[in-house]
Amino acid sequence: MKLLTRYILKEHFLPFLYALLIVIFLLFTNFLLRAVDRFLGKGLPIDIILEYLFLNTAWIIALAAPVAVLVATLMAFGRFSEDNEITALRSSGVSFTRILWPALTFSILVAVPLMTFNNTVLPHMNHNARMLARDIYRKRPDLNVEAGYFIDDLPQYSFIVKGKRGDRYQDVHIYGKDRTVTQTSIRAKEGSFQPLDDAIMVTLYDGEIHEVEVNNYQNYRRIIFDRHRITIPAEDLMLERRETGSRTDREMTLNMMDEKIAGYRKRTAAIEERIIKEFEFSFPDTPIPATMEDLMTLVKKQQNIEKKETVSDPNRSISRSQDLINLSLRVRTDYQMIAGYERSINRYTVEIHKKFSLPSACIVFVLVGAPLGIMTRKGSFFTAIVFSFGFVLLYYLFLIGGEEMADRNYLHGAVAMWMPNIVLGAVGLVMTYQATHERTMFQTPSFRKGKKKLS
Repeated sequence: MKLLTRYILKEHFLPFLYALLIVIFLLFTNFLLRAVDRFLGKGLPIDIILEYLFLNTAWIIALAAPVAVLVATLMAFGRFSEDNEITALRSSGVSFTRILWPALTFSILVAVPLMTFNNTVLPHMNHNARMLARDIYRKRPDLNVEAGYFIDDLPQYSFIVKGKRGDRYQDVHIYGKDRTVTQTSIRAKEGSFQPLDDAIMVTLYDGEIHEVEVNNYQNYRRIIFDRHRITIPAEDLMLERRETGSRTDREMTLNMMDEKIAGYRKRTAAIEERIIKEFEFSFPDTPIPATMEDLMTLVKKQQNIEKKETVSDPNRSISRSQDLINLSLRVRTDYQMIAGYERSINRYTVEIHKKFSLPSACIVFVLVGAPLGIMTRKGSFFTAIVFSFGFVLLYYLFLIGGEEMADRNYLHGAVAMWMPNIVLGAVGLVMTYQATHERTMFQTPSFRKGKKKLS
């Protein structure tokens, strides 16, 4: 039996690696095509580009691993069935459950490290990728000077050069953009540009400065220089790496999200306590309503009562009515804050359970893939990819739909994230039961030719 276990594990390992690399390549290529616009015209060093691409491989691995398990299972059991190895094992008294157990073990060996990866490596790489993407987005285009083209990326000046010789540009023309008071133009035979942290140091040689007042062209000044320097502000011309303590839900570990949830629950409890105190002060002898709608109905009912008492004591009734209006506004605002906190709690709950439900899909995919591979009787990679695409698409439709419903507070976060595993897991158990008892899920009709009797 140990030999059988090693054999089945071996048949899963290589297809898993093969499928993992293929799926990572496909997802990475798709990401690269969408992200290439962020690099164009930025003048980024190659190490920054490679770092950004590397940081985004974390979420790709998290998505690719379960798919690779499904592909490997389909290929392994498809080949077992195609080569009649399943039939031979069953005839030797080995049950399908025993054959399936090494595959489940393999899926667990993938799922458990993936859970750790999702809680430790993935949040930090997601955070660093987002921060680097923000810095790249904020960076202005680098000073890419081409002869014969105006450079208009700088805030105060635009310039054009005729050519370049060595480190110096030839025949440099610089024009000031601020023309409210004076119009400035600078011409130099040679010039060099040195990028600083937040500026460009322009050094000009053998040139002239021409200044003329916009409102009075008779006031003209001409300055001749051998060497002249200009510091041009250029914020974010150089890539500046920033650090921040703020993180989104996908950039947090379990402990971070637990702290966030605890903080929101603490705020919710404080608001509920404030609502109770305000209600007891305004309605001392009335039970506290269970919902905001009941509370608002009670307030409106009390307002109508106060309106009827206007005749007996107008001043008191007006004051009391205004107090009730203010109370209703405060309570409505408080309940809106509570609803916002609940949505945040649910969003973090979704992300917490996703860190475990997505790796657990590896086990679910084995329950689905093993009997499906036997039914297809094909161990080719193409067949496995085709069937995997259908089940993975169905799984992620459930996952995305559940996440959307959880964000709108229609479903609890745990239910939303585990629903795909429960649904497909149930399908997998039924398919496994059918395979264990050597039944087929889909019966195809058979047609027999018969002889027509002549009467």
